[in-house]
Amino acid sequence: MRIALIQQPASLDAEANLERGVAAFARAVRSGAELVVFPELAFLPFLPGRRATARALARAESIPGPTTDRFAALAARAGVVVVLNLFERRGGRTYDASPVIDADGALRGVARMAHIMDGPGFRERGYYAPAEETDMVVRTRVGRVGVCICYDRHFPEYMRGLGLAGAEFVAIPQAGTVGEWPPGLFEAEVRVAAFQNGYFAALANRVGREGALRFAGESFVAGPDGGLIMRAPRGREAVLVADCDRRRLRASPARRHFLPDRRPAFYRRLKIVG
Repeated sequence: MRIALIQQPASLDAEANLERGVAAFARAVRSGAELVVFPELAFLPFLPGRRATARALARAESIPGPTTDRFAALAARAGVVVVLNLFERRGGRTYDASPVIDADGALRGVARMAHIMDGPGFRERGYYAPAEETDMVVRTRVGRVGVCICYDRHFPEYMRGLGLAGAEFVAIPQAGTVGEWPPGLFEAEVRVAAFQNGYFAALANRVGREGALRFAGESFVAGPDGGLIMRAPRGREAVLVADCDRRRLRASPARRHFLPDRRPAFYRRLKIVG
């Protein structure tokens, strides 16, 4: 199975960003991609880089809506599964949301970020409500696709939940900056999760400078053995294409040992002594 990760910058012009994404999707299709993953807020400037305002919150859109409609038509025409990431308005709340569009153009599910970061450069609690429920794993033409949005990847419970729900491919839309954590740590974290839970993990990152933030790029795909399959360059726009052999899922240590050997009842009985 061939995955393409879209590593792209964003400007203040949302329409130009969308057209850039459509062009990148076309490049991915020409490369033979069967699953295409976009980074976090791919078609907007990184709004949480500043505190929320009424004007910024007004940029949220519905799902289904104009962007999902556009990509649904493209996905159906190409026969490709696509994972987007949008600033969603749903009722009176707004979310960091990833719709999963199947190869026939159908909207199969919407994952919403469960854990909301708040800190310098990432004022996300002013923008996003935490998900109360979310479509973590959905069935698509390419198999069971799980979604983990940016900050959620730091929570082992979430990453294990994807494995227990049967995810074969985990899409991770991210907005990660240069120097945010020690070099290599984010990649190592995802590779370990892929190893411990027996799935392919595909992280698509933003790239480019936006105000005080410089997004790193370096999107990558990790295998269910924890190995790195492919990594995009730092600081440059790219469409990263990686081939994933499904036979590695069945052979993974997690599927052969770790997941079936779990003891949930025992974990609940663990005690602190002293």
